Amino acid sequence: MEESKKFVVQKHQKESEPTHWDLMLESGGILETYRVSLPPEDWSVKPAEMVRISDHPLKFLSYEGSVNNGKGRVDIADAGTYRFIKNDENQKLISFSGKQLHGEFQLCLIKDEKWKLRGV
Repeated sequence: MEESKKFVVQKHQKESEPTHWDLMLESGGILETYRVSLPPEDWSVKPAEMVRISDHPLKFLSYEGSVNNGKGRVDIADAGTYRFIKNDENQKLISFSGKQLHGEFQLCLIKDEKWKLRGV
């Protein structure tokens, strides 16, 4: 089993877009990032579709504040540690230890950069 690494879930609110959340997983000196439209408290109850987006620098593990020249805001919705139980190209089994995200979740590739996350 892999050692624990850090994760963060950021809540993004912008004037011109619906609220979304970014799940960021520490991986090889960057944050592997997935965008999702459901809040993290729902992820264990119903499957959430996620889209892999561009990696972010590690400084985003603690970033909260203004974005898009003041037209939006980012807040930390959850943070903690995670570890992969299984990490294949098309499927990841992840154990989270955060305030809202805790327990095991399965992340499965649907197609291209689209993934589905569900509690197990």
